[in-house]
Order: sequence, then C-alpha cells, then structure tokens
Amino acid sequence: MSLLHHLANSSPGRRATYAVPSKTAMNPLSPKKLLLTKWTAVKPIAKQKHFLVSKVIVPEPPNEKIEFVEIEAVYTKKVSLIAWRDLTNSELWIQGWQ
Repeated sequence: MSLLHHLANSSPGRRATYAVPSKTAMNPLSPKKLLLTKWTAVKPIAKQKHFLVSKVIVPEPPNEKIEFVEIEAVYTKKVSLIAWRDLTNSELWIQGWQ
C-alpha cells in the first residue's frame, strides 16, 4: 500500500506513526569525519557527560587504519584517548549533546 493511499484512507482523528531509522543506521561513522563531532556519554565519565572529538590519531605509517581519537570534556577540558569504534556503541555514547 502506498503512503498516499494509506493517508487518504486513514481516519481523520487518527495519526499514523512510522518508524524512522536511527542516525547511525543512515550515516555510518567514518573515523576521518569525526574531528570536532559532539558526543554525550551514556554514563558520566569523571562527572562529565559532554565531549568533543578534539583529535583523530593518524597511525604511523599513515596508510594504516585509524584506530584512536582524543575526546575532550567540554567543561573541564580533560583529554582522553579512546578507540573511535567505541563511539558506535549506543550503550556508551550518544551522538550530539543530550
């Protein structure tokens, strides 16, 4: 059934709901594009929730895959090194500041 057909035949007082894919499903993360992206820790780290990717660590030699990024706590400016793939774990990180 097409969306137009569904909308035309739905009850006037009833709203249709649709599932929207998550951002990460639509736009998979690329380590090269993480610089200056904003992240929220699901569980605060040293009482900090909001972080910014401040540096993408380019490996030696440069033709190797990127494995790590530096994240900076927005409030305290403390820097930590993490595996960039950890940012894809929704139990640890949420993209953007929540």
